[in-house]
Amino acid sequence: MTELVIPNREINWIFVEQIREWFNEEVSRDSQKLQSFCRAFEENDTAAIEEGFNAYLRKTISIRDTYTRKEMKENFYHGILLGIFGNMDDWDIQSNAESGEGYSDITVEIESRGTGIVIELKYAENAAFDDACREALQQIRDRNYEEVLIDDGMKTIRRYGIACYKKRCRVISEAR
Repeated sequence: MTELVIPNREINWIFVEQIREWFNEEVSRDSQKLQSFCRAFEENDTAAIEEGFNAYLRKTISIRDTYTRKEMKENFYHGILLGIFGNMDDWDIQSNAESGEGYSDITVEIESRGTGIVIELKYAENAAFDDACREALQQIRDRNYEEVLIDDGMKTIRRYGIACYKKRCRVISEAR
């Protein structure tokens, strides 16, 4: 058994782009379900987000896809969400963008609705979903990730801590 690691940012970018391209093809086959999943983030419907993401993970990935270092596991789920969100025409999506006092995993601005979304993903080691979600939300607060959204005039801010473990996830949110 051996562990493979993505050696640098350039190769990571290629990896993320390939995942995004593959997911763009997959999700475009079921655009209504995709739209509903994404709109659940706007509406702060954590049950629908969790249900939709869990269904998607069960359908599309293998648990072998997560056999890597913890940091890379988070990147895997991060890439999946970016691929799905990339199909939303009215969303401005940023990945690992500087915000506040760090780099938020995913930031979304929906200018037409004045809504901003901050998502922090964590790998829930040993299926400790609630702890990982709380840690993600605490990181958003501690590092002021919503600052850029406020500066850009977003009136409603949604914060999501998403914890993933193999083919399952849990979602906890806070709204401002």
